[in-house]
Amino acid sequence: MKQSFFIAGTDTGVGKTLVSTALLRLFNQQGYATIGLKPVAAGCEMTPEGLRNDDALQLQKAASVELDYDLVNPVALAQPIAPHLAAGFKMLSAERIAAFCRGAMLHDANIYIIEGAGGWRVPLNRRETMADLPRLLDIPVILVVGMKLGCLNHALLTAESIRRDGLQLAGWVAVETDASMLALDENIRSLQERIPAPFLGHIPYMDVPSADVAAASLKVDYLSGG
Repeated sequence: MKQSFFIAGTDTGVGKTLVSTALLRLFNQQGYATIGLKPVAAGCEMTPEGLRNDDALQLQKAASVELDYDLVNPVALAQPIAPHLAAGFKMLSAERIAAFCRGAMLHDANIYIIEGAGGWRVPLNRRETMADLPRLLDIPVILVVGMKLGCLNHALLTAESIRRDGLQLAGWVAVETDASMLALDENIRSLQERIPAPFLGHIPYMDVPSADVAAASLKVDYLSGG
């Protein structure tokens, strides 16, 4: 079995990495070989080994197949801003980023989790966006919804855009990002009624995010054919 999933978010900071690492843990537990990729990361710190991004490091650690960091995160950008701005004079290309992913995916595994950067339409250059990456790779999308005021509009617009771009929405996850959100359960039910894709689970608010806690909140049997 070989399956790939692109992890998209309704915005930045909604829990894409938490969901990605939780999925890797779950598939590891089911005995699958897993690889996690963060092809574009804006917001990297300089280390003796070069620029490193915390989200990418988490994916590298959570995957069962060991890859060099440069394969996990081939485009590492220093500033924590939109990729096309963080890249400065360097032109980001969706096709080149997809080629990096294809190269990493030549390493044998059952499950490939590819985490995006920012939201669905975050620019890569003047005419391409992050949405072009899963389109070029032709892989299904899992949408991460940050549960906070305004999330219904963000989630429904993103889900609609994914489908209009011709991609399969394999499922969606609710991540509680605001501990004081009013009518949380009602908002989740509203999305369940309106998003035509499986609801994979609700990850509760955590002061310190834990992939193990998040994994316990998700159900992914059908993603792996179970």
